[in-house]
Amino acid sequence: MLPFLLAFSLAQTTPTPLPPEEVVQTQEVRSLPGRLDNVPVFNSNSPEKVVKEGILLSTFPPAGKKNPEAHLNFPFSRRFDVFAHHVYQAPTPDNLRSLYLGIILYNPGKEPVKVSVLQAASYLSQPDAPFIELPAFAQNLDGKVYAGPGSRVMSDILRGLRQDVFPKEITIAPGQYQMLQNTSISVQGLTPPLNGRSTYARLRTNGTIYAASLAMAARTNPDGSEKAPTLEEWKNLLNNGELSTPRDVIPTPPEQTTGRKYGRVAGVARGSYWRASITDNSKTKFLTIPQTGQKFSYGLSTLHGGTLGTNQIQSAPMLARYPDTAYFAHGNYGVQYSLRLPLYNNTQTVQNVAVAVQTPIKEDVLSKKGLRFFAELARPTFFRGTVRVRYRDDLGKFQTDFVHLVQKRGQSGEPLVALPIKPGERRLVEVDFLYPPDASPPQVLTVQTLDSNNLPNPTK
Repeated sequence: MLPFLLAFSLAQTTPTPLPPEEVVQTQEVRSLPGRLDNVPVFNSNSPEKVVKEGILLSTFPPAGKKNPEAHLNFPFSRRFDVFAHHVYQAPTPDNLRSLYLGIILYNPGKEPVKVSVLQAASYLSQPDAPFIELPAFAQNLDGKVYAGPGSRVMSDILRGLRQDVFPKEITIAPGQYQMLQNTSISVQGLTPPLNGRSTYARLRTNGTIYAASLAMAARTNPDGSEKAPTLEEWKNLLNNGELSTPRDVIPTPPEQTTGRKYGRVAGVARGSYWRASITDNSKTKFLTIPQTGQKFSYGLSTLHGGTLGTNQIQSAPMLARYPDTAYFAHGNYGVQYSLRLPLYNNTQTVQNVAVAVQTPIKEDVLSKKGLRFFAELARPTFFRGTVRVRYRDDLGKFQTDFVHLVQKRGQSGEPLVALPIKPGERRLVEVDFLYPPDASPPQVLTVQTLDSNNLPNPTK
């Protein structure tokens, strides 16, 4: 009986861990003006972890295909984007053959179609962009600061770059196929043998095309070395293959509020840009700054169950999707937020105004009169990516800064920029970023008028 009594006594005296201490920023949270554009986005993110060869996402017509349910029949024309983000782990320790990710395009018409590659980038986690520890705030003018392939890809696209592995233009003959991408996910020499690849491309076509993302094990040369699958092998997989399995967790319907599972995206989302001029209201051309010591915020990438009291869902709707994948493109991976803030000082004194991106604790309805943050940083990283800030400095000279942010869940964050604004003066601040993969929404864009006890450097 003694051991039981001792165990019972210990159980009774072990204190219950206290919940993490929180800090509440009392403030208003506003809906973000503007909206997503109508550019369709080929969004291949499910299954995120690819185990078997197969079709990841196909917008081809189902007619003539061995497995018609794997094809969504969505044609692209004019502007569209391509996003793909997948992870591969070797099936056994002695099978370290690479997996190839192929993105194939098809011209169903009777005239040649030209596809212009406006911007494009693709990186592996290893060795291109490993997940490394970085400071919460780091200048990134040269684009060499990144953590993870999603962070690096979005930084390149933000700068308008096209990686050398992508051609400037692809011409597809009538009834023919061309590969936009045919690149490997290698796991050799990695412990564990796990790697991932992120790809984003902005395209423009002068005709109609279909697209598909496919996964295939590397082919081998007679000497045992690896080689990429051929166009004919990709076509055979497209026409005769089935959806890659195992599948991801099935999402719950958006209206379900308990046990919510968002799911991974595999389909065509609507929206590549969210552009907004943030003003007091639709009838004014300026944004009046908060009172001294006060702040207000605008939701970024708000979603079902995480609108921060705004009732605004920014998640891109799906134009086509597989029935076991996400109902919305929650997270808006790859969507560029282009936000203009024409700040206006309506007071009689100089005011120092800061603009920041923050990652508050996710809520749908605010439980406090403002946003909740953790006093001590939580472990999970919820945002890692580069933000571009443009403004005129105190001398009137136009400045452009690139800042890489790493924010944990519930992290308040540092100002992107802090500017003195004279009485009656307007100063324009522009904030641009592509919502990066490996991030978790929502975030906020916060405008704060600093008091004299909380002044950072005039400009970062």
